[in-house]
Amino acid sequence: QVQLVESGGGLVQPGGSLRLSCSASGFTSDYYAIGWFRQAPGKEREGVSCISMSEGSTYYTDSVKGRFTISKDNAKNTVYLQMHSLKPEDTAVYYCAADDPRVLFKFCILGIGQLTYWGQGTQVTVSS
Repeated sequence: QVQLVESGGGLVQPGGSLRLSCSASGFTSDYYAIGWFRQAPGKEREGVSCISMSEGSTYYTDSVKGRFTISKDNAKNTVYLQMHSLKPEDTAVYYCAADDPRVLFKFCILGIGQLTYWGQGTQVTVSS
């Protein structure tokens, strides 16, 4: 059974940094992708960044390019989201999700489809 566990959220001042982690278990190969998604109060969920565990292909939504970096450690089945220069508008619950790479990237980039596996979410609050 696949499980995803997020960690690393918290309260940070504008301009600060945080690193989120998503640890996956239950996959029998590296042919899957993991994405980070966020949802702020009153807003729709959006795809923030995604990565293929087998190929390393990545995607970033425009608002985080140059500030966020997604990376992976296949030995630990873990994906990281390093966030720098955080802004109040980055405040949201951040979720990681996993699925077949074709399904996940389509959902991440276009918001089309559904993803099979989701973590419980971690709160990121950017405030002074």
